[in-house]
Amino acid sequence: MNDTRPLHTGLEGRIADLIAPGLESIGYELVRIAVIGKQRPTVQIMADRADDAPFTLDDCERISHLVSAVLDVDDPIAGAWTLEVSSAGIDRPLTRVKDWNRFAGHLAKIELDAPIALGRKRITGIVLGADERVARVKLDTGETVELPHADIRRAKLVLTEDLIKAAETPPPAN
Repeated sequence: MNDTRPLHTGLEGRIADLIAPGLESIGYELVRIAVIGKQRPTVQIMADRADDAPFTLDDCERISHLVSAVLDVDDPIAGAWTLEVSSAGIDRPLTRVKDWNRFAGHLAKIELDAPIALGRKRITGIVLGADERVARVKLDTGETVELPHADIRRAKLVLTEDLIKAAETPPPAN
């Protein structure tokens, strides 16, 4: 798993491989891709600015132009499709090692492919961080669990007052 790229498979993985280099070259990072629907699918692209500056409508427009051009040339989706571009938002998905580490200390809801943590597929806990192999979460029981990235169907921050305060505080300069 790449620290700054999400793990995608299937069609989403193919699209990610096509568009991530271009996004990175113009100052963005891919957060998530979802292809929704069958007849006329919607390709949802979620991105961040690499410089951590606030995400604007102009950013959505730049990304939309780039992604449309790449997908029109490579054509991974048969037939007509719709493109949606957005920021990851405050209660963002946790798709990259970088996200798990950046949001350590915040509450997240995680859905797993199979019940591994305490026999449950859905867990809520405090994000402790991640490495290339696993994400670590502290459950309300006080137990710490390690969740292999490949077993996480989806993970998302829970909107809390602490998360809102953290979003209002600019990130530290590197």
